[in-house]
Amino acid sequence: MSQATEPAMNLQEGRFARFEAIKWWRQDRLRQSRVLVIGAGALGNEVIKNLALLGVGNLVIADMDRIEKSNLSRSVLFRQSDEGAFKATAAATAAADLYPELNVMPLVVNVLAQLGLGYFRWAEVVVGALDNREARVFVNSSCAQVGRPWIDGGIEVLNGIVRGFSPPESACYECTMGQKDWDILAKRRSCALLARQAFAEGGAPTTPTTASIIGAIQAQEVVKRLHGLESLNGSGYVFEGLYHNSYPVKYPISPECPWHGPATGVEAFGDLGSDTPLKQIWRRGEERLPGMVALDLSREILAGLECPACHRQRAIHKPIELVKAESVACPECKVDSTPDFCHSIAAGSPLLEMTPRQMGLPAWDILWARNAETALGLELAKDKPAKLAPSRVET
Repeated sequence: MSQATEPAMNLQEGRFARFEAIKWWRQDRLRQSRVLVIGAGALGNEVIKNLALLGVGNLVIADMDRIEKSNLSRSVLFRQSDEGAFKATAAATAAADLYPELNVMPLVVNVLAQLGLGYFRWAEVVVGALDNREARVFVNSSCAQVGRPWIDGGIEVLNGIVRGFSPPESACYECTMGQKDWDILAKRRSCALLARQAFAEGGAPTTPTTASIIGAIQAQEVVKRLHGLESLNGSGYVFEGLYHNSYPVKYPISPECPWHGPATGVEAFGDLGSDTPLKQIWRRGEERLPGMVALDLSREILAGLECPACHRQRAIHKPIELVKAESVACPECKVDSTPDFCHSIAAGSPLLEMTPRQMGLPAWDILWARNAETALGLELAKDKPAKLAPSRVET
């Protein structure tokens, strides 16, 4: 009796053949895509792993933290030998091992203080794998300002949520926030709290299984957006792991939210960077926007501190996230100093003699020229890393 002949294996099948069997799938679209992932912890690991397996071509990973032992039980890309290394760097190395053709760039940065808005504008889709409100608010405002969609994910114990935002056309993250959220942020931003650093978010208890589910949904939302398919937009997907319940949620646009008017235009300037004097940037802005009255910064800067007792003044010029708690107290009186915040520079200001870097702003940032009627974003594109793929919006 003859034995049944098994079909021969096709050893020549391409890397992405199973994807390309999907009728609407465009692997070339993924290969050319540009994605920014913010956060490389347990959730970020899953997102990054999936994007590499899917063949996304260009990826930037931003995270400031180092790998701790507790990360090893929840993060698929990290190994025991990575303990103590930066999460962004280790995740980028592992992603490149999964997909050698991936053009991946790690950024070891404090997102609120050191991630320039140029990275947001470069990306086609931004993915947030974050664990605190303040970072989400910053990512949301950055994406809104440059007109980029973003996909937020959150996990806690066995539960998780994925939300897609694309302001001004859809509700954004700020539209979902209640008064309690804003009260917590106000407390976090108070100078007294800065001095004591008594508040911290993050470190929610969770499992790798929940991270795997939520990270997979986030990566799938990236694929859908890049293919122009219907995706989460001002809406979310809630997963309850205890009984495997899941349901969608829709968010209305808040009438008080500032991110739903017409988007401000942005122009890239290849000869302007973080070491260009602000007065030169002002002149270029005035050429494009006659009647310019102010140059708005991408984030609030702590310009200085003044002691309420002896009135000693100290120049700081850093985002508040980079100011150490012990430096807030007056060196003479040992009492908390009063902060002087700067978010805009007016004509004739002595600050125009400084550079964006000296002001405490990050590389590849965007400043906003403003007159009485409109505004224009000035992208300091001279800082753009040569490694990154060109953006379709570059001029």
